[in-house]
Amino acid sequence: MALQISARATAPIPLDASFRVEPGELLALVGHSGSGKTTLLRTIAGLWTPQEGRVTVGGQVWLDTAAGVNLPTHRRRVGIVVQNYALFPHMTAARNVMAAMDSPDPSEAERILDLVNLHGLSHRKPAQLSGGQQQRVALARALARRPQALLLDEPFSAVDRATRDRLYTEIIALRAKLSMPVVLVTHDMSEAQRLADSMVVIADGRIIAHGRTENVMSDSMALRSMGMEVTQSVLFATIRGHLPHGLTELDGPTGTLLVLTQDIAPGTRVALSIAAGDIILSRQMPEGLSAPTVLAATVQDLVPEGKSVLVSLQAGLHPMVCRLPAGAVSALALQKSDAVYAILTRPVVAAR
Repeated sequence: MALQISARATAPIPLDASFRVEPGELLALVGHSGSGKTTLLRTIAGLWTPQEGRVTVGGQVWLDTAAGVNLPTHRRRVGIVVQNYALFPHMTAARNVMAAMDSPDPSEAERILDLVNLHGLSHRKPAQLSGGQQQRVALARALARRPQALLLDEPFSAVDRATRDRLYTEIIALRAKLSMPVVLVTHDMSEAQRLADSMVVIADGRIIAHGRTENVMSDSMALRSMGMEVTQSVLFATIRGHLPHGLTELDGPTGTLLVLTQDIAPGTRVALSIAAGDIILSRQMPEGLSAPTVLAATVQDLVPEGKSVLVSLQAGLHPMVCRLPAGAVSALALQKSDAVYAILTRPVVAAR
């Protein structure tokens, strides 16, 4: 059941935004503090009402200001996870989870806690759990509502980087078992890139970029609005196997890719992140490289930027962007529709 929202308001901030999230899709709502992303999340949850707005989930109307419909939060099947966990300190993990159930069920609470990798910890109170474990309890409690939509508001910002990376991996694994639309609010573009299928970038209450994650991450205007000067590309691939001599083989968007050995199991879906300045183009298939990651691509556009040129590429179904010195573009005589080979000098590989 898809989630759709449109909202317009003049206070507390100007707001004019709308988007749709499909069942099983994770959409990242990205923007600086005060951009309007949390206000949109609160609108979905029923915690704030815009001057004009409409929220539907699976065809059920949660909000329609024109029709006078505004279901209270407790009547919206929505799960919410916030950055400060908001757990009941005097209750065990299991009791925290059961507090969200229509009919408290200890065995079901145990099952959901197992789902978020908290097996054997149901009897502990929040003070006896680490920050990452508390966040898992908060997620389990949200899932205990059997939500039609799951809302994550900066859920990882209160834990350290190592714990955050572990939670990312667990969220990716958990998503395979979820069928509801998920909206993640974050100011961290790398977090959105790691977790999201699609992305909305919002500034001053308005959407400035909306699309598949890999497309938005190739949008220089959207990235600059987030203070990111280095444009990035995102490619998706699958680990095929590990080879001798320190290499891992991937099924990439245009065939086989080789990267430096990754400690990731074969069959795992991964994302390759590549900064625009870390891509070299060649007219011919290069040989004898120390950086073995090469893929075929087609030039889509060339945009001069001072002494450099931003070259848009298409590799299979994946857009890419690289930044080359203007002299290099002239030497290669690059034009639209040219076939080239993209050498990825420093791809960052992460489980997806």
